[in-house]
Amino acid sequence: MTTDQGIGIENTDDSLRVGARGPTLLEDFHFREKMMRFDHERIPERVVHARGSAAHGYFQVYESMAEYSKARFLQDPSVKTPVFVRFSTVAGSRGSADTVRDVRGFAVKFYTEEGNFDLVGNNIPVFFIQDGIKFPDVIHAVKPEPHHEMPQAASAHDSFWDFVSLVPETAHMVMWAMSDRALPRSFRMMEGFGVHTFRLVNAQGVSRFVKFHWKPLLGVASLVWDESQKLAGKDPDYHRRDLWEAIEQGDFPEYELGVQIIEESDVDKLGIELLDPTKIVPEELVPVRRIGKLTLNRNPTNFFAETEQVAFCVANIVPGIDFTDDPLMQARLFSYLDTQLTRLGGPNFAEIPINRPLAPVHNHQQDGFHRQTINAGRANYHPNSLGGGCPMLSVGNKSGFVHHPEKLGGQKARVRSESFGDHFSQATLFFRSLSKPEQEHLIEALLFELGKVERKEIRQRVVERILANIDGELVTRVAEGLGLPVPRASVTPKGKLEKSPALSIENLKKESIQTRRIAALVADGVDAAELASVRAAIEKMGAKVKVIAKRLGTVKGAGGQPVEVDKSAPTTASIEYDAVFIPGGAASVAALKKDGDALHFVQEAYRHCKALGATKEGLELLRAAGIAVNAPGVVATEAGADGGAFISTFVAAIAKHRHWERADKDGVPA
Repeated sequence: MTTDQGIGIENTDDSLRVGARGPTLLEDFHFREKMMRFDHERIPERVVHARGSAAHGYFQVYESMAEYSKARFLQDPSVKTPVFVRFSTVAGSRGSADTVRDVRGFAVKFYTEEGNFDLVGNNIPVFFIQDGIKFPDVIHAVKPEPHHEMPQAASAHDSFWDFVSLVPETAHMVMWAMSDRALPRSFRMMEGFGVHTFRLVNAQGVSRFVKFHWKPLLGVASLVWDESQKLAGKDPDYHRRDLWEAIEQGDFPEYELGVQIIEESDVDKLGIELLDPTKIVPEELVPVRRIGKLTLNRNPTNFFAETEQVAFCVANIVPGIDFTDDPLMQARLFSYLDTQLTRLGGPNFAEIPINRPLAPVHNHQQDGFHRQTINAGRANYHPNSLGGGCPMLSVGNKSGFVHHPEKLGGQKARVRSESFGDHFSQATLFFRSLSKPEQEHLIEALLFELGKVERKEIRQRVVERILANIDGELVTRVAEGLGLPVPRASVTPKGKLEKSPALSIENLKKESIQTRRIAALVADGVDAAELASVRAAIEKMGAKVKVIAKRLGTVKGAGGQPVEVDKSAPTTASIEYDAVFIPGGAASVAALKKDGDALHFVQEAYRHCKALGATKEGLELLRAAGIAVNAPGVVATEAGADGGAFISTFVAAIAKHRHWERADKDGVPA
């Protein structure tokens, strides 16, 4: 292996740094060449995170954080800091589907009075690799294979799992990527994380470590794999449409900004390497303090001008926030800035309106492609007297950025700290913290992904070198499912926790059904009064009821009154809804019982463990579909909904999101 100049390479896994835990050096020509070449592989589409959706909004801090940070946007609760947020998938191209199994980007640009701060994170708090020099390798491995450009937006292929099997530091992230976290129900219902450990620095120069979190106020919810695959065909824009419509309807997505603040003196007590991006700090050890709220209240005016041209950069920070020596973060500080040069056509991308800071800009940058600023005067250098010394340094007013004076020392070398050597304990912690249904889904995901791998030796390496070090039941189930010998598990958990309840989605639910989508199946003869009563009660709680019939227009109620249809059956499916309601009406239910699509709609929702509600004759459709009216999450009453008990019970069933305890679900055709 050589550089592009033919210089031999003896190490391409570790950046050149000062000491084993020190910062990456600018003189590392191999790293810069490798990352520069990777950054410019795509023109003009993003190399990663190409498929995105975005929205405008604002952020408000709850109370002053001056004790911890001098960043002004964290000082005054009355100030609304404008933001632009972009959600995305990582692996697929711009034309890929929203609901693929993938990491989701969660990037926030704060337009603060001190300049732009970009918190460029994901919906998963860790990453596949520890050192950014390996980023081109992991992305090359997960992207479509170069000889035939397949598969698109999928990790279920040989090259990705070949990489995983040979790089044990991927173990923790693989657990997250195979879990339900990689299949969010909505961008509005997923957590976000800053991934790295940052610093908060106050006005006195005191530094503390911090991990950033975004907590959705709607709670955390996911799709199931069968839904995700079907949605990719039925509506490949499912997440994009969901975000757009929610904002247009006034259901503004909200997230609280949470921080885990760690005193430097407490780091050794944690026993966790904070500079390792494959590690989390469990919330049970350091609770997440919620310090402010992000509200998204405006859709972009033009997709290309805003969503596509927005340029996030990890290096964009403001006084009061600083970096650490995390080797993945150090690489990102270079990579994001570099990649914009090709993608946005030159060095002036900060002048594009969506990237332009609200803070005034004064410097001696000039010319280049797409320059918009018209510089006046003769002095374009510093220091100068022709321009009166302007622009002057931000020294006297204490507004200038000052890097935290961290003490450094060590030998210049390509090395990895021994403290980065534990690759499996947190993977074990994650798997064992999940509920039984979540564990089942993770195992099924591994069987699907590895079942697509053509080379047996790759499947075997993943089982023997990765899974056997995580959990005995996990490796046994996967090995047996792949027809491989079950290796002896070698699990040596470390750390202070056996389980972290905060890692399970089942523990993160909300009681609210706000913005949930409920399908009401109807035909001519429907009990219109019953439908209207249930619809009004549910929509009063913030959910949306969509009336679905064979065709658009209206159906006749049992009393002859017209009932407006929202969706025609051929254009929608149960996978687009969170629950199903079947109102009474003898003629309506009789027609639905003869309709294979209606039966499939109900059966599919049942198999996906969603809430089902039925009143009066509506129970007959459930029975015709082979569904017991007393099954978990099925709320049925022959008496109608007038008493109120049906509504409260049905709403509680919807709020639960899934009813995994349905033992017979796999026997129901769908």
